[in-house]
Amino acid sequence: MPDDSPSLSKYELAARKQQTRRNLLLCSPALIVLLLAASGPLLVMLFYSFLKSGNYGGVIYEFSLDGWLNVFLVRDIFDDVLKVADAHLSVFWRSIKLSAMTTFTCLVIGFPTAYFIATRPRESRNFWLFLITIPFWTNLLIRTFAILELIRNNGIVNNLLTDLHIIEQPIQMMYTDFAIMIGMTYVYLPLMILPLYASMEKLDFRLVEAAYDLYATRIRVLRKVIIPLIKPGIVAGSILVFIPSLGAFVTPRVLGGGKNLMLGNLIELQFGQGRNWPLGAALSITLLFIVMATLLLYVRYSQKGGVQHEQ
Repeated sequence: MPDDSPSLSKYELAARKQQTRRNLLLCSPALIVLLLAASGPLLVMLFYSFLKSGNYGGVIYEFSLDGWLNVFLVRDIFDDVLKVADAHLSVFWRSIKLSAMTTFTCLVIGFPTAYFIATRPRESRNFWLFLITIPFWTNLLIRTFAILELIRNNGIVNNLLTDLHIIEQPIQMMYTDFAIMIGMTYVYLPLMILPLYASMEKLDFRLVEAAYDLYATRIRVLRKVIIPLIKPGIVAGSILVFIPSLGAFVTPRVLGGGKNLMLGNLIELQFGQGRNWPLGAALSITLLFIVMATLLLYVRYSQKGGVQHEQ
């Protein structure tokens, strides 16, 4: 009998190509919306960053690199000499520092929380996850004002410490980097707990029991068994917290009082009171580059970890 496999492979190939074209056609409306809604504003910002600033806001449609130049440099108003923009660099440093501190604090709090949920009976885990997601039911601004009521000079924390005679005068926590970090930790903590729980739920706790049977200490079990196995969840949670913290606007504005600016506040200031749209657009694209670099590091780390795991 003649071999029909070549003919069959041609038919299968044609069917797969047709299926691929059909899938692309079905996905095209969503792809177009994503292209216009996501890429469109970014392209506008990129275009504005290479234009001149208008006297009363807006842009003048003439090519200029002043927007990008002013991200890290500033021109002296008297002798027209370029100097380092210390104010911008301090905002960059504060944003990265507070984002890293927030990520670390969320990890320290979220790790035992996720471990607690993952070790509960399976029928009760949904209840604990439900409690973790409750803050998402409330608007971000309301959650930020809730933190404000806790840490302000006449807030719950200071009044409690005063009533217990631990302090005599209220502790100034508002309008500091500490207040911003506390607010962002509260806001983004669920984004750390959920990926950690997803990794811990898949953890084979028989390995933990085996480590204890081999007389390993709790710290050694944590370092050598648990953390290596849930490392993808740690990295994913850190990325999910670090990136939105880096571009946070509402929490630094309310708890920082407009004095301790972060990148999001600096960008808003340039589009508002500063009336320097090209600089604001250049700062926005710079923030995008920082986020992209962070995501590329995460992807590279994930691929490296996958290769080592296969080996």
